[in-house]
Amino acid sequence: QVQLVESGGGLVQPGGSLRLSCAASGSIVSIYVMGWYRQAPGKQREFVARITRGGNTYYAASVKDRFTISGDSAKNTVYLQMNSLKPEDTAVYYCNAHLTSVTGIEGDYWGQGTQVTVSS
Repeated sequence: QVQLVESGGGLVQPGGSLRLSCAASGSIVSIYVMGWYRQAPGKQREFVARITRGGNTYYAASVKDRFTISGDSAKNTVYLQMNSLKPEDTAVYYCNAHLTSVTGIEGDYWGQGTQVTVSS
């Protein structure tokens, strides 16, 4: 069984910063990509950022230059440093991992989500 556990969400004022963490654990053989998605009320879930096993990073245009994704492969953990936060960044943030488990099955796994609210 594979678990992804997020932490670090909360309430922050516009212009502030937050750092999200996501740790993957369980019956993991290899992680290929870890990333973050978000879903605002009444909207579809959207891509935010991802990092590959090789360290390549990709960002949504709306967060580029404000958010930074990084990873610690030894800990199977990914981080999302969010700076210059805007009210439109308010959403539930979900961690995603594309990996192979000990069953030999390659697939996507999701965390339970963490709420980020940007408001004065």
